[in-house]
Amino acid sequence: MSRGCDAARWHPSPNFGPRRDGLRPDLVVLHYTGMSSAQAALERLCDPGAEVSAHYLIGADGRLWQLVAEAQRAWHAGAGAWLGRVDVNSRSIGIELENPGDRPFPAPQMQRLEALLAGVLARWGIPPAGVIGHADMAPGRKHDPGPRFDWRRLARSGLALRPGAAPPGPWPAFAPTLDAIGYPPAPEAARLAAFRARFRPQARDAAPHVTDADRAVAAAVLTACRQEAGHR
Repeated sequence: MSRGCDAARWHPSPNFGPRRDGLRPDLVVLHYTGMSSAQAALERLCDPGAEVSAHYLIGADGRLWQLVAEAQRAWHAGAGAWLGRVDVNSRSIGIELENPGDRPFPAPQMQRLEALLAGVLARWGIPPAGVIGHADMAPGRKHDPGPRFDWRRLARSGLALRPGAAPPGPWPAFAPTLDAIGYPPAPEAARLAAFRARFRPQARDAAPHVTDADRAVAAAVLTACRQEAGHR
C-alpha cells in the first residue's frame, strides 16, 4: 500500500511505530493544532522530543502534508476510547487542521479535508460514523476540533455521521445513550460539552446540565449510528 494521499507533500515525522495487535484503522480522528501557524505545527509534529505526530496536517490555505504512512501508528490520540475500544492510535488515522481553536475553518482547508477523507474512508473501508473528533474520544481532556468546526458540512458530503430528525419523546436517558454512541466514561459535564460541540454547537451557552434537547439529539445520533451499522 502506498503511503497515502498522492496530493500530499511528504514530510516524514520520526514519531510513529507499528500498529499493535494487527489492528487496522477503523476510525479517523480530527484535531485542531492549537498553534499559531502550520509551520509551527509541522515542526512540533516532527520533533522527536515532542513525541507527537499525525498522519496528515492540512493548512488553513489547503496545503496538505503527510507525516506518517497510513499503515503505521501515528501518535495523535493519546488516552481515550471509542465504543469501548482503547489504543485509538492503533485503530485510527489522525488528521491535524491548522487552527488555534477560536475561529472557523476556511473553505480551502475544508475542501482539502473532504478530498482527503473520501480517499481515506475508501482505502480502509471506514464508515462515516468512524470519523470523530479528538474531544469525542477524550472528553474533558481534549476539546478539538471544537464547536467552530463544520461537522454538518462533512455529514452532507457523506464523510461523517448525519443524524436525522429526533424521534418523538420521551427520550432515553442521556448517559447510556452516549455510551451506545461510543463516548467513553468521563464526568457528565465533560461528555455533555463534547457532545454539544459536535452535535449541538448552537448550545454552547445553554444550561450546563442535560436538557430534553440534548436527549432528543442524542437519540437521533444513536438512531443514525444503528442505521449505518445495519447497512454495512
